[in-house]
Amino acid sequence: MSQKPQHDLSACPGCAEPLDTGDRFCGACGFDLSAVPASAPDRPTVAIGTPVSWPDAPAREPGSLSTVTQHPGDLPGTDSGGRDLPTTEASEGADVPAARPARDLPTIPVRTDGPHTAATSGGALAALAAETAGTVGAVDPAGAPEAPVSPGSDGDFTLAAPDPRTAPPAPAPPAGTKLCVACRAGHVDPDGYCENCGHAQPRERDHMEQELSAVAAVSDRGLRHHRNEDAFTVSATALPDGSPATLAIVCDGVSSATRPDEASAAAASAAGQSLLAALPRGTHPQQAMHEAIVAAAEAVNSLAEEPGQGGMEHDPHRHQNAPACTIVGAVVADGLLIVGWVGDSRAYWVPDDRTSPPARLTQDDSWAAQMVAAGLMNEAEAYADERAHAITGWLGADAYELEPHTAAFKPDRPGVVVVCTDGLWNYAEAAEDMARVVPTDAAGRLLHGAQVLVGHALDGGGHDNVTVALLPFALSPQGAGSA
Repeated sequence: MSQKPQHDLSACPGCAEPLDTGDRFCGACGFDLSAVPASAPDRPTVAIGTPVSWPDAPAREPGSLSTVTQHPGDLPGTDSGGRDLPTTEASEGADVPAARPARDLPTIPVRTDGPHTAATSGGALAALAAETAGTVGAVDPAGAPEAPVSPGSDGDFTLAAPDPRTAPPAPAPPAGTKLCVACRAGHVDPDGYCENCGHAQPRERDHMEQELSAVAAVSDRGLRHHRNEDAFTVSATALPDGSPATLAIVCDGVSSATRPDEASAAAASAAGQSLLAALPRGTHPQQAMHEAIVAAAEAVNSLAEEPGQGGMEHDPHRHQNAPACTIVGAVVADGLLIVGWVGDSRAYWVPDDRTSPPARLTQDDSWAAQMVAAGLMNEAEAYADERAHAITGWLGADAYELEPHTAAFKPDRPGVVVVCTDGLWNYAEAAEDMARVVPTDAAGRLLHGAQVLVGHALDGGGHDNVTVALLPFALSPQGAGSA
């Protein structure tokens, strides 16, 4: 049985009723769809790579500045109706020339200081072309000729460089205006984009560095995150007896919480201010560290508070995703090394004598650490698990319970304290690994050492924000104590 070809209509020609493929009659008006003529087949498309025979371009005289142009009768062809295009201008009975000569546009002088005022008509252009045959030069408004522009050995023309003595001075940018880091010319608008080239400017927290005489820190956004959610505070003060005290606080915003960058910044600032207030009063450094962590927690908690009264009544879940961060800090004072932390940011001890063993000074508040502490997994198994970095302690309004950890050490040899987020220790987890990547001269070049450690994390992949602070520990004059 033969079959009629199926129609390719989407709607009935008679009543515009939608049709299905295979319908022979319209279900609404009964129109015979087989009576509709089949559409013409598509013409084949010529591939882009198909060779095309182009006519040779007319020869150009060497050294000529003219622009050779083609016109509709210069080349054989057909019009849209398929008729041959005329190729001559001869009238009926005249000899037919072989081809129309190529037309040249008149040559005008090359200018570097604006358009030529005399070149306003066709006659003026022709006159200028005749006047400037051979060597082309320009005349400035005062009438003094500029350096001539002549073709080189390769046929290219070299323009005379503008005279810097006559160039108008660049306008000075308004006071306080930030220039673009890309073009160094445009001003940066309030949204952080260059008004000249449109380049997005790096944010202030994308990369931060600070160096004091006895402490330095570096923080970087990393290679995978769209913003830096780490923060740090480094400072120095004096104890009541006049002896120096150095401190470093490093915080890591919890990405799954809201406004983690604000949480880390608030915590670092509050903890630093608390230490700077407590240490000169004579508060024991370990107690001062505990109070600093509590102050940091209160600062992060305040980010979740809503203005006005009775916020909890109309929104009982307002702390469900409150801003949160981890914290780790170190204080070097009076021959003591004090560390404090909540979360999984860490502190390491790296002695200057690399034959002595390094040590990790903090214990993570994390799922992996709990598994190891409970004896359910060894450290390698726990940190290989996908749940390893799930933290069990943090600063924030929705934290289960604030449990600041503090510890005091009295090293018997000089060394460097490394205070960092997991953006670094993920690439140097064991104390021995950290000691290998800390430069041997880190105690004398603190900022360089911190830069090297951040670079190590970036070279390893930079999967997270990375922040590190370095504090040197020098022995007190008596040098007594045990590690």
